[in-house]
Amino acid sequence: MSKVSIISLGCPRNQLDSEIMAGAIKKGGFRICGDLRDADICVINTCAFIQSAREESIERILEAARLKKEGRLKQLVICGCLPQLYKAKLADELREADLIIGTSDFPGLPGLLKRGMRRRRIVVSAVPDYLYDERSPRLTFTPPHYAYVKIAEGCSNFCSYCIISRLRGAFRSRSIKSVVEEVRRLSGDGKLKEIILIGQDTTLFGIDRYGKAVFGELLRRICALKNSVEWIRILYTHPAHYNDELISVIRDEPRICKYLDLPIQHISDNILKRMNRRVTHREITALIGKLRKNIPGLALRTSVIAGFPGETDKDFRELVAFMRDVKFERLGAFIYSKEDRTKASRLDGQVPEEVKQERFDIIMKTQQAVSRGINKKWLGKTIDVLIDEKIPAANNEFIGRSEFDAPEIDGTVYLSGDDIKIGGIYKAGIKDTLEYDLVGEKVRG
Repeated sequence: MSKVSIISLGCPRNQLDSEIMAGAIKKGGFRICGDLRDADICVINTCAFIQSAREESIERILEAARLKKEGRLKQLVICGCLPQLYKAKLADELREADLIIGTSDFPGLPGLLKRGMRRRRIVVSAVPDYLYDERSPRLTFTPPHYAYVKIAEGCSNFCSYCIISRLRGAFRSRSIKSVVEEVRRLSGDGKLKEIILIGQDTTLFGIDRYGKAVFGELLRRICALKNSVEWIRILYTHPAHYNDELISVIRDEPRICKYLDLPIQHISDNILKRMNRRVTHREITALIGKLRKNIPGLALRTSVIAGFPGETDKDFRELVAFMRDVKFERLGAFIYSKEDRTKASRLDGQVPEEVKQERFDIIMKTQQAVSRGINKKWLGKTIDVLIDEKIPAANNEFIGRSEFDAPEIDGTVYLSGDDIKIGGIYKAGIKDTLEYDLVGEKVRG
């Protein structure tokens, strides 16, 4: 039985694709192994969203190619976003690759592997249209206590800096029934504590299938399930696509984390227009006010881009002032990456690299101060913590997360105490605060 190692790069959406891929490969009669050094076949699911992601993908491909040249690998497969974007270039420059497949073509991977690699194959659909469902075989890579569920694929927002529509195709939703059934199956063994709903724009769920956004209805159906899931987390919402039903569901359902991922990218109307975000400073401010008023205890995560083309000193000062005023509980920043074949790459006013870096540094320092102040408010309070891992070589010390922290994105809670198990949720008394993290002790009783 041939052994296959899957290297998954990029975001949780890509990881879920890798999980579906692994499930299909295993069902096809192959063995999945975690260590590349033990594998006969290496499958690299690449990310190509920005330049740094492409560089990481190429680095991992070259590493696997060296192993193949040394005879330690029999086959090398490159799949996902990089082939979707650079099919011909990869085929020409990476002769070590036996198979190159796109973002919609990986379901056919087991059959292609079974045929053997007597000749190189390139399988990249011109228009990505694949959408997995609850029947798709899947081998989860996350710990047993949390899992991602992708409710939609592709994007039709066409932000000027983004290549997702080219990589993933047009926005397409799964059915409510399909998503609910998948959550039911994932939680069947009683170990699952957290479901994380993902997509390119989760707030638009159902717009293509039902003629209107029905994300609120989907959430109600998931919350109605009798299962072990205690936290339902929402990622990747768009500020232009909220509605009153969605806000009320998040407020009223106790199992939905009072945490929303709301990428604003910028706040200057000048830059928002150039980004094609279809939302204004005033509308973003009004939405944030509405969310915080209607959802008590809400934590907001956002992301912003430093150095977008045309960003003036005034635009940047407006962004920093907004951050200080709004005080997002969580914030990620990115330096603008000029991506080929995007509208933003052709805009005038490209910002010099050193200026972009300076602005990024200011954003991070600003948020550090905000985060430090927010965390201090938790001192002496008690919160629920979901345990992700044990600290090696430490007695009764663990790393977990509050409902306000998504895995591998946000901060953590360092928790000490007796009788703590990975995957459990415990009351934690917060005794110290760090820049992004909290330190607590398990509350007895």
